[in-house]
Amino acid sequence: MNETLRIGQEAVEAKGWWLAHKWLVLRRLTQLGILAVFLAGPWLGIWIVKGNLNYSLTLDVLPLSDPFIMLQSLVTGHVPEKLGLIGVAIVVGFYLLVGGRAYCSWVCPVNLVTDAAAWLRERIGIKGGAHVSRSVRYWILALTLLLAGITGTLAWELVNPVSMLHRGLIFGIGTAWTVVLAVFLLDLFVMNRGWCGRLCPVGAFYGLIGKLSPVRVSAVKREACNDCMDCFAVCPEPLVIKAPLKDAGKGVGPVILASECTNCGRCIDVCSKDVFVFGSRFNNAASMAGVAQAISK
Repeated sequence: MNETLRIGQEAVEAKGWWLAHKWLVLRRLTQLGILAVFLAGPWLGIWIVKGNLNYSLTLDVLPLSDPFIMLQSLVTGHVPEKLGLIGVAIVVGFYLLVGGRAYCSWVCPVNLVTDAAAWLRERIGIKGGAHVSRSVRYWILALTLLLAGITGTLAWELVNPVSMLHRGLIFGIGTAWTVVLAVFLLDLFVMNRGWCGRLCPVGAFYGLIGKLSPVRVSAVKREACNDCMDCFAVCPEPLVIKAPLKDAGKGVGPVILASECTNCGRCIDVCSKDVFVFGSRFNNAASMAGVAQAISK
């Protein structure tokens, strides 16, 4: 990355501020909008949505249920009611289409907290940190289900930062904010993007749901890459970028297929060469030159 330029500055100069921040702004509006409709009821008495991200009923008609909560409930031996099952089907169908970890970047309010920690960490120049394998989040996911089965309760929900953040916003200062603050401090001082990238079982679960989703980010103009490295700097899961961007000569297609990708669109924003776009996983044919080169090795 060019050290004389701030991350994304080339994109701002080449495309203008809006196109260099479009997907970030749209994500923030979506996240804050979702929070607003949930809080409008308890705060203002305007009940557009009743419930929370675990289960909600919109306009007394549309049920939406978190499939991870539903899975935990099933493990405890509780059979969901019909509306709950309908809500799960709607949510699972949606994330099968758009990508499960889109929940992490477009819906989850904790993303606002972890992104703030990442922004501050970069501004004050904190480098390094603890290393924890990304597979740990899958072990934690299994542990949450095991605890549900052993205790017969939704034990994870006692400490789930998403639920705690909602409670804190509705009921005010309390232990909920302690959990949210712990996540912020973890990402700021201990591990860069440690919570979402390495520990959160909710993100791990949604990543499994959207593993085969058709909507994907694609490096369609990867030959135009100028190696500024801005996309790697802003990506919450930079490990997903390298192969689609740099391995054309190995016969690798341009579509980011890794389930870790959150479809946040930041790589699209900060690229001054418009290398990345949202597209389909099925448009993943490697260039014939790259295929020939890979075969010849």
